Amino acid sequence: MTGTKSGSAVSTHSATAARPTKLRASGINKTFSRDGVVTPVLENVNLEVGEGEFLCLLGPSGCGKSTLLNIMAGFLDPTAGTVTVDGKPVEGPDPRRIFVFQERGVFPWLTVEGNIGFGLFRLPKAERERRIAHYVQMVGLQGFEKAYPQELSGGMKQRVEVARALAVDPDMLFLDEPFGALDSITRLIMRRELLRIWQAERKTIIFVTHDIEEAVQLSDRVVVMSTRPATIQTIVEIDIPHPRDLSSARYLELRDGIFDQIGLAHKI
Repeated sequence: MTGTKSGSAVSTHSATAARPTKLRASGINKTFSRDGVVTPVLENVNLEVGEGEFLCLLGPSGCGKSTLLNIMAGFLDPTAGTVTVDGKPVEGPDPRRIFVFQERGVFPWLTVEGNIGFGLFRLPKAERERRIAHYVQMVGLQGFEKAYPQELSGGMKQRVEVARALAVDPDMLFLDEPFGALDSITRLIMRRELLRIWQAERKTIIFVTHDIEEAVQLSDRVVVMSTRPATIQTIVEIDIPHPRDLSSARYLELRDGIFDQIGLAHKI
């Protein structure tokens, strides 16, 4: 596990200590080559993620967060290093590990229930219908089952995508800035909804963001990444129970500590 730097807002206690390790990334390096030019993106990234943990990868735009997420999910091969899930090497995408992309990925030709049930075609009809109804209710889309995406707001489409991901009962969810395109009010609502679902389902979630407030509001731990070639700069344990008081002294201490870690004073 990558160590943390000293500082009042940074805990040296690992939030994964009481959990079995779900995912381990060891010595991850990644370079891209184009027209003979080699660009290093990730450098010696080491990370453990606990079973049922909500972990945020935080860093500046373009630093390599999404590249690391894609490697952990099996969509990209590292140049060096290994990723294991439940002790087994990740050698490609797996239906037990679902990726929710930054751009909304709902299918415009399917209704809400059609989208949510997209990955359930192997189930008996009654079980498929039961599971669709369960996740429609979980994401608060009752009454919109027959609606098409063009009839939904941006936040509702994002709920559909989260519900579709959960409906296949994955072990892990990888989310790449899923709320980045939403307005600020809808983002707050979606953060609350995702937390509610996570608390009910307890899936392991790895969530990419460049928004410090979002990271501190959501996660058990925040992994702060440097600029390219990205390394893990520090790991911050968010030791505040949910629901979190965003005006509490501890919340502000943790948030401002991360601003300090990346060299920004949190001032208006």
